[in-house]
Parts: sequence; C-alpha cells; structure tokens
Amino acid sequence: MLDSKIIWSALAEVTDPEMPVSIVDMGMIYDVRLHDGNVEVDMTFTAIACPAMDMLISDVHEKISALPGVVSVKVNVVWNPPWTKSRLSEQGREVLQSFGVAV
Repeated sequence: MLDSKIIWSALAEVTDPEMPVSIVDMGMIYDVRLHDGNVEVDMTFTAIACPAMDMLISDVHEKISALPGVVSVKVNVVWNPPWTKSRLSEQGREVLQSFGVAV
C-alpha cells in the first residue's frame, strides 16, 4: 500500500547529476503529501539558477509515477525557506566531503 515512506524512499533514489548524493540527503525535499494516490512534493534547489532543475523535477516525476497506486504527481518548487547546507543529512555531508566539497 502506497504511503509517504515509500514515496520518500523513491525520492532517495533521485541523485544530483554532479555528485552521487540523493536529493533527500541534500535536504532538497521539504514536504511530501499523499491523498488518494495523488502525490504532491515540495522541493527546492541549492541555487535559483540550478542547471539541473528541469532534469531533477523530471526524475522526481518519473520515480514517483512508477510507484504502484500513484494517480498523479505534482512538484512544487519552493524557495522559502531557502536551502542552506544545514539541510544536508550526515550521509549527504560525508559524500560531499569525500569529493572535496567543504560543507
């Protein structure tokens, strides 16, 4: 049965195209709502001019749409609160540091 935990797991499979860090570990997902198979995701980006924005939104749609029981997917791009590195999970922080990114 579809629940928010399954959706969060699917979102954790979507990774940044430049670093092998999931958008969940990057802290880019602000909220997930599920109602009768309709999924709504609030996500942000690390920068307003993120060149991967369209690709990541498409990847989110694709991953969630593939889940059994999903009727529709809506992705809301939100900028408030703004993303900061404090949103990184410990795993996300470790991966970025392994690539030499100071976080």
